[in-house]
Amino acid sequence: MEVYKYPEVSSWATLCERPKLNNDSLNDLVLQVFRDIQDQGDVEVKRLSEVYDKVELTDFRVSQTVINDAEKLLSSELKAAINLAKSNIEKFHNAQKEEVEVVETTKGVKCWRESRAIEKVGIYIPGGTAPLFSTVLMLGIPAVLAGCKEIVLCSPPNTEGKIHPAILYCAELIGINQVFAVGGIQAIGAMTFGTETIPKVDKLFGPGNQYVTAAKQVAQNFGVAIDMPAGPSEVLIIADENCVPEFVAADLLSQAEHGADSQVMLLSDNVGVIQQIVRELDLQLEKLPRKEITQKALQNSKAVLLPDTQACIDFSNEYAPEHLIIATENPKYLAERVQNAGSVFLGNYSCESAGDYASGTNHTLPTNGYARNYSGVSLDSFVKKITFQELSAEGIQKLGPAIALMAEAEGLMAHKNAVTLRLKSL
Repeated sequence: MEVYKYPEVSSWATLCERPKLNNDSLNDLVLQVFRDIQDQGDVEVKRLSEVYDKVELTDFRVSQTVINDAEKLLSSELKAAINLAKSNIEKFHNAQKEEVEVVETTKGVKCWRESRAIEKVGIYIPGGTAPLFSTVLMLGIPAVLAGCKEIVLCSPPNTEGKIHPAILYCAELIGINQVFAVGGIQAIGAMTFGTETIPKVDKLFGPGNQYVTAAKQVAQNFGVAIDMPAGPSEVLIIADENCVPEFVAADLLSQAEHGADSQVMLLSDNVGVIQQIVRELDLQLEKLPRKEITQKALQNSKAVLLPDTQACIDFSNEYAPEHLIIATENPKYLAERVQNAGSVFLGNYSCESAGDYASGTNHTLPTNGYARNYSGVSLDSFVKKITFQELSAEGIQKLGPAIALMAEAEGLMAHKNAVTLRLKSL
């Protein structure tokens, strides 16, 4: 991790740059795969699974028997932990339901807004070296609470054609029964267009590697919405002399172990604090099983010494982190000044891992600076907001003349006529 001392504000934008990936050839690959899946459906998905996942499957669908049996392969302790997380995530997301409020804008003119679930959603759950079964809860629970009629889950199989049992257990726990052992670009393509086996969806959710991320971006060109643009995972930590360096180092490493292209940032107004944390990083890194991956991520990462914690907040808002940890004397004071962040963690005991798993907030968050203009996944991500209005005779009489005048001024006489006919009838 490289240390920068009191950088000029004019250099902050450069320091905030993420590791860049060349997506030009990647997008070409995605488009070719998408075209092939459009033309050949399941046949092409099976071929790609053999090429990329090294597995031959006669059927992508995971049977209900296999889903049910997954429970037997998990320890009672892990199942209890998953159930605790499920309960907290349900509480937090259930509280996001909105009451319908009817507003009478003019006497006799009533307007309101109602939520309707997106009917068909697709959830992608990474497998590989880190099977993210927690993401099944984070995406599946709000989808179920929103009332989505069809929830399709795709996750890459291992070389034996199996999905990690914890992923299947979480799916069963929240009521998802359409599970398919398909990963990568082919999974996103299958859910974008639909195949003989895998249903087409209206919106795609979930994290993934650079191939999955690129595929989701391209899917938008074919009429499928996505949760948000995504990139490698990241955390920014603001730490002063009141932090616990051991805790801060652990949080930086917990994010860095996601992948070699992840990035972690440390900001402080105290050079001694930075030095202590860097020493802790070296000590804790040696004990990690994912040391090599984590070490590569640290090469993309920076520690920045700034004049005070207000400058740290200003830098953080420029960076717009996915996760922001404020480990300072008065974190709530600084939190009021946060403008751009996916999720914020206050104080020495609010580790980012809590949000990743079980506190209740959603861990599917905007990365790569998109926290400037995107929110993390919530109940709202799975619904559409539809507005309604109802005008009485009194309402059209009061509002009609203004509508007619505005329509005529825009030269839209049919619009005016739709109002004047009603006014004449009264």
